[in-house]
Amino acid sequence: MSAPAPQVIQLSCPNCRTPMRAQVFTLVDVAMQPELKNYLLAGQLNMAVCPSCGTPAMIAAPLIYHDPAKQLFLVHFPQQLNARPEEQERFIGDATSMLMRVLPPETPKGYLLAPKRFLTLNSLVDTILEGDGISREVIEAQRKRVTLISQLAEAFEQGDEQLAAAVAQHKAALDYDFFATITAFAEASMQGGRDDSGQMLMMLREKLIELSGFDASSLEQEQDFELEEIDEAELDEAVARLIDAPDSELEQTIAELRPAIDYGFFDALTQQIDAAEQAGDTAAAERLTGRRARILELVEQMDKQAQELFEAGAAVLTKIAQADDTLEALRANREEIDEAFFLVLQANMVAAERAGNQAAVDRLAEIERLAGEVVEEALSPEDRFINQLLAAEKPQEATKLLRQNPAIITSAFVKRLNELADQMEGDGRKPMGERLRQLGREAGAMLF
Repeated sequence: MSAPAPQVIQLSCPNCRTPMRAQVFTLVDVAMQPELKNYLLAGQLNMAVCPSCGTPAMIAAPLIYHDPAKQLFLVHFPQQLNARPEEQERFIGDATSMLMRVLPPETPKGYLLAPKRFLTLNSLVDTILEGDGISREVIEAQRKRVTLISQLAEAFEQGDEQLAAAVAQHKAALDYDFFATITAFAEASMQGGRDDSGQMLMMLREKLIELSGFDASSLEQEQDFELEEIDEAELDEAVARLIDAPDSELEQTIAELRPAIDYGFFDALTQQIDAAEQAGDTAAAERLTGRRARILELVEQMDKQAQELFEAGAAVLTKIAQADDTLEALRANREEIDEAFFLVLQANMVAAERAGNQAAVDRLAEIERLAGEVVEEALSPEDRFINQLLAAEKPQEATKLLRQNPAIITSAFVKRLNELADQMEGDGRKPMGERLRQLGREAGAMLF
């Protein structure tokens, strides 16, 4: 079957009101149109650029993302569409029916009956990236690079003096990954027919290389090689660890390695099962088959729980945003102000920034500030101090805080740090767990 054709719509430039036409894609199917995935990840999908003044405009449209190889069926309805529930269900149902018809008979289809819904486009993109084995830390770092590109582009338009000042301020961030990102964005713009935007980014890139002194001679070939090597090494490590993990530690190990557990992971594990069968090692093949089934079961269970948490966080945020007294509403819902709530809140802030809705950004920032105060109110002095330690930008600052507060450093405090470290590592947040454990070692040393 041929790929679905985009819709062509007529709209006006939000800046100069010039009429223009644009293509809108409501289905990104990786099997039929893999190039659309790249446009989506680069923030270029459903983006119209005014032919008169060059102003970009993001078109609000429902979106379904489908990757049959990874069994991803993701749905996003922009809030500004105000789509009724029955309209949403009809849209999803039509897409599900079409995909059911075009998928080969032997292909798994059960996942199409349980689409994952996302309040923001950014959270949908995060799920795609995590399915590709990219951690949340890497995603957040990439977001910062994208923000910096926007800031530097604004300075570039203001003149050489402003750009030079911006480069001096952010020179440490103008590294290999930054230039790889701006290069990818420029290429995506030109491939998408937005030559003006692509050429501007390439001109900015060359000017930044000149001002920063960055050596970009082998950027493209080194990037491809390094990513391939890292991905393969990480995949092999994930497969080995999950095969060897004791049953009692399997769930914790899956949580830690969740970003690496994708189609490629299961394919590599299946290859090991096939090799064992060909070698006549029936016992090993059966053990690996059982482990594969258990991993799949736990992954689906964890993903469902995570989705429920995010949906709950979105519901709480909606309730808080609509309340007349924000602080009182936050206090009334204090038990539901958790990590999922803050993640949904931050995702909405990013979406509002991308849409240029400063009023929404300010409102969400105020909710975030007040929510932080409400959470702090409920914490014990011990946990409040731990939060201060984690908020320190540098390890030396955390060490200084520990030395300035010897009365808090007790054996119970050290035990609490190690308990939190175990909890973070069990949730798959190894860097945070390691940081808490390091604080526990420093605090423990102060007891002697």
